[in-house]
Amino acid sequence: MSQVSLCLTCGAKAKVKTSNGEVAFSAIQEEEVFKKVGQLKKAMEKFKAKAEALAIELAELKSKKEV
Repeated sequence: MSQVSLCLTCGAKAKVKTSNGEVAFSAIQEEEVFKKVGQLKKAMEKFKAKAEALAIELAELKSKKEV
């Protein structure tokens, strides 16, 4: 993930890049934010689906063990 900080000149949130000892600030655009949020939502949905599948499998194993 990119390092984010407040820009020293305008006070807006910006990506921070350091090269050759120089610090450069790059403004974060709304499109970038929406793209990252979309990626995070997709990742969370995948995680949620895996967790639900594992919960079902665990319940099945518990029921087999009890019988």
